Amino acid sequence: MRVLVTGGAGFIGSHVVEALAAHGHDPVVFDVRRDERADVRDREAVARALAGVDAVCHQAAMVGLGTGFSDAADYVSHNDLGTAVLLTAMAEAGVGRLVLAGSMVVYGEGRYVCRRHGVVRPGPRAVADLAAGRFEPPCPVCGAELAPDLVGEDAPVDPRNVYATTKLAQEHLAAAWARATGGSAIALRYHNVYGPRMPRDTPYAGVASFFRSSLARGEAPTVYEDGGQRRDFVHVRDVAAANVAALEAGPAGGVLAVYNTGSGEPHTVGGMARALASAYGGPEPVVTGQYRLGDVRHITADSSRLRAELGWKPEVGFEAGMREFARSRLRGE
Repeated sequence: MRVLVTGGAGFIGSHVVEALAAHGHDPVVFDVRRDERADVRDREAVARALAGVDAVCHQAAMVGLGTGFSDAADYVSHNDLGTAVLLTAMAEAGVGRLVLAGSMVVYGEGRYVCRRHGVVRPGPRAVADLAAGRFEPPCPVCGAELAPDLVGEDAPVDPRNVYATTKLAQEHLAAAWARATGGSAIALRYHNVYGPRMPRDTPYAGVASFFRSSLARGEAPTVYEDGGQRRDFVHVRDVAAANVAALEAGPAGGVLAVYNTGSGEPHTVGGMARALASAYGGPEPVVTGQYRLGDVRHITADSSRLRAELGWKPEVGFEAGMREFARSRLRGE
């Protein structure tokens, strides 16, 4: 297939391009890093790029928690307007296959179980609790301690920051496009992707990039809260392989299929920082107790549907991935 990869010169997109080529496909890079005219919000540029294309792998996005609500208009413009322009052009060009880079942030908090009340959904964390170092969300019914669990694709969505809201809107737009055109659409809800070519020193990168950037400066990684936040760290090559599997799957048209894309192995943020610092050769992380209101406490994936239906499985283990990441160059170094 000839596949247009939006954001194809970026962190994840560049690995998707390589994986597609390795599987015999013809990837076409569409990215403002290569050409300032290659903006998904530019209808004419997108229309030109879609000529002769069989499918689209949509990776272009403004990512990360950002610097506050002042970024809201930029997030909506890049992520939602850009996706709407792209999907409109695909409909007009008759391109009927889409893989969308989704995100686990659409869930908000993860899945929690109370011993008395079973599965519950805690509300937003209170500033007073966070400031006092009470980071674990309590049961909303009885106030008891909760046990975090894996989140499945059927869990309710509850985006809790601007970026998360725009990622959910992208999925809704993709679903509307699929219904209107009969096209085939898959959203891969990425968990915490890490690996070579992550951007350094930017508020829009992931926590792994923050830690790796600190180590490159000879500084200790600073870990927020108490470091006990659970995440699913998945290697970028595994994410790229999931994109290839999704493009080749060819699901039924007219609906959006959603798949969690994670390693299936929860690790704490503090544990990841220690593993990365050890692989890099220090210095050791510092746990600060600081917090960001838009963060969630625990969010880890159940990626069994992706394994079962598309035959994908992660190949890069956590320890090996951290050792490689410690030695890899970041974008901008």
